[in-house]
This record gives sequence, structure tokens and C-alpha cells, in this order.
Amino acid sequence: MKRIGPPKKALLPIFPGILFALLLFFSPACTNDNIIVPPEEEPELTLDEQLAEAMASVARTGELSYYQFPESDDYAALPLQDPANPVTAEKVELGRMLFFETGLAQIAMRSNCYETYSCSSCHLPTAGFLPGRIQGIADGASGFGSNGEMRIVQSGYDEEDLDAQGTRPMNPMNSGYSTNTLWSGLFGAGGVNEGTEANWTGLAEVNHTGYVGLEAQNIEAFNLHRLEINDHVLDDYGYRTLYDAAFPDFALEERYSPTTSSFAISAFLRSFLANKAPLQDWLKGDKEALTDDQKEGAILFFGKARCFTCHKEPAFNAMNFHALGTPDMYEVGGLNTGPDDVRNLGRGMFTGKEEDMYRFKVPQLYNLKDYATYFHGSSKTTLREVIDYKIKAQSENPQVSNDRLSPSFRPLELSETEIGQLMDFLENALYDAQMGRYVPDSVLSGNCFPNNDEISRKQLGCE
Repeated sequence: MKRIGPPKKALLPIFPGILFALLLFFSPACTNDNIIVPPEEEPELTLDEQLAEAMASVARTGELSYYQFPESDDYAALPLQDPANPVTAEKVELGRMLFFETGLAQIAMRSNCYETYSCSSCHLPTAGFLPGRIQGIADGASGFGSNGEMRIVQSGYDEEDLDAQGTRPMNPMNSGYSTNTLWSGLFGAGGVNEGTEANWTGLAEVNHTGYVGLEAQNIEAFNLHRLEINDHVLDDYGYRTLYDAAFPDFALEERYSPTTSSFAISAFLRSFLANKAPLQDWLKGDKEALTDDQKEGAILFFGKARCFTCHKEPAFNAMNFHALGTPDMYEVGGLNTGPDDVRNLGRGMFTGKEEDMYRFKVPQLYNLKDYATYFHGSSKTTLREVIDYKIKAQSENPQVSNDRLSPSFRPLELSETEIGQLMDFLENALYDAQMGRYVPDSVLSGNCFPNNDEISRKQLGCE
């Protein structure tokens, strides 16, 4: 029989080739090679995401939590504690009382100022824990006004007798985040004072105790501000019981002293945190705690406005010193100070180094809205003046030429909208309106506080 068509075996070499070509043509890998897929566009970051990214990028830890304060009663978490003085509830309560107690003014220079002033005379709760006027005066003054602005020289005191501060006191709020205290960083054995032992003389001699800034400063403060713990305070006012509860491990001959008093006040100050400010709520997850303008202002703070280059620690403070060329206290009317006051030299007062002259420590920034004055010499009276000064970046101090200004202090260009947003962040996002929670209703002496002179008692409504 005659075969029709090609032999079957001839199909075998043809089909595999055709099949392979067809598979190759329809292969997904092959078709993808011939299609251009546009890259996915990055979604625009929300304000919250932008702020979180900006803050984390400059935090020492790279985490937002770097800026979050602990709860005030989470004693183990309170910052930078001195190993010699771990914080306890009993120390905090004693320190809170001592801070506001006018009964400690036992060794005033004149009898008419006996038991009339306290730590809080220069750290008024209603004035951002600052004086309420250009200068703090403890012994040698009287009066209060409505917010500390009417404190004047007490009769019988000469100007050189006044316990008046040649620089505006620093806010004790959030002070636990500083290893060394005062505008000069003078107090404290560690931190920036490591290796400066040759300078531990005069006020700084207390650094030989080895204590950190708060503990060292508050020991010295008892002598400097004419305060004393004696049997009258301990027994007539009832403080002995609080000392016994706070310091049971101290021998009786050491228990009631400037050292234990300092330990208690320092423990209180470490708990003294603005941890209910809107920014703190935002850091804890409440993204509605800040307005959009405040978030924009914060982004400026951590970016274009360059505030973070100096204010970089958790309380927007820093253990750095900068020359900004602002006027000194004597230039705005301060008492018992003048052009030769060594406190005008800032860090240079302590180190004696030429490069440290007129450089002052970076302060914390919470509750600025309550301040009566700003800068070490109280030379500005509104936050807008502060921002305008930093935008201009030109010295106003005749002792500080522009070439001595900090390299971080350079002119800025900010629009009025940006200035408003930055101010909103500084004034409101960093404002803890509940700081009165740290103020006792009364002190054990029953005295009026923060001042207890006759004029203050009337103005404060104590009589």
C-alpha cells in the first residue's frame, strides 16, 4: 500500500523546535523585558511622619523616645542620678517642702529678713520658676506684686549686702538632664568638669565631694543663700521626722545637714519634669496633641531654623557653652553687679580660658511662655525678641565682638509665617500648664511662701 504524506518520524525534529519557539514568545519573562514599568511614586509623608523623622535623625539614640520624659514618680527612670543619692519618694517629699520653705532663712544678714525668703523666691511657680523680674533677690528684699515683679530692696540693706544674682537664675525645671549646673557649668565633678580639678576653688570647692551638678550646687546654696537647718526648724516645725524617713542610713550627726538637705532638694528637682506638655503627649502616641502649626514649627526647630544644633538634649538643653553676645545683667539695671562681675564671663569665669570667655550654657526650653525675661542678663522680655535676635545674629554686648560669637550662631532667613509656627511650638507645644502640681499647699512652718515678709504676705493673700 502506498504511504500518503511524509513519514511520521519526520515530524519529530520539527515539533520540538516550533513548540520551544511558541513557548519562548509567550513567556512572561520575555514579555516583561519588552514593557517599561514606571517606578512607584513615594507617598508624601504626613506632618507627624516628617516630625518623627526629623527628631529621630538628630537624637543621640536615633529614637523618638530620647525626648520623652519619664513619669515623675518613676524614680528609677529619672535622669542622670548621682550614685550617692538615688531618688526615693521620701527624699522627694522632703525636698519639695524645703524648696518652698521660708523657715530655712535662719541666718539672714538683718533681722527684718529672718524667715522671709526661700529657694522659690527666685524660682516662682507662676513665672516659669524664675524671678518674675530681671533679677532674683533672696536675702535683702521684700515684696512680691502680682508675679514677683515688685520685689525691692528691704530697708536697712545696702546694695552690696543683697543676695542678688549677677545672672538670671536658670529654670530648675527638667534640671536633672544637666550634669553640671549654672550658666558657667561650675558645679559638678563629672561631665564637662572632668579634668578641671585645678579650678575647684571658691564656690567650686564643693566639687571635691565628687557629686554631680545638682547635689554639689545645692550644698553650696545653703551657705550662699544664708539658709540653715537647726533644732528650731527640725523640732518646732517638724522637719526631723521627714529627715529621719528620707535618710535612715545616715548617722544622726550627719542626718540633718546641708548635704542631706541638698540630696533631698536634688531628688525633688530630678522629679520636677514638664512631662504633661503637649509634645510629651505627642511622643507618647497622641498625634492630636499638637496642632499642624506646632508640628510645622517643630519641623523648623529640627531643620531650617537650626535650633537643634544647640538645643539637642532631651529638655532641649545641652552641656555646651556658646557666646551669643547678649547684654549682661548690670546693663539692664541689675543690683550688686557691674562690668567687673566675673559672672559676666560665663564659662570663662570657671575655666579662666580665653576661648571660654562670655560663653554660657544652653538652657532648657520648656514653659518659656511664663518667663518674664530671657538670656543670662535678662536682656529680652519676649520670646519674639529672642527669635528676632537669633535671626539677626549680631552681638549687642560691647565686650563680645561678632568674631567671638559661636559658629553655631549665624543669621537666619525665616518668613513671618515660619516665625509664627516656631513660636507656637516653643510657647505652646512645650508648655506644661500643670506645673502647679509640684507646689505644696503649705509648708511645715505654716509661713507664707515663696516670700514671707510683711509686704509679700499681704500681696500673696497670706494675711
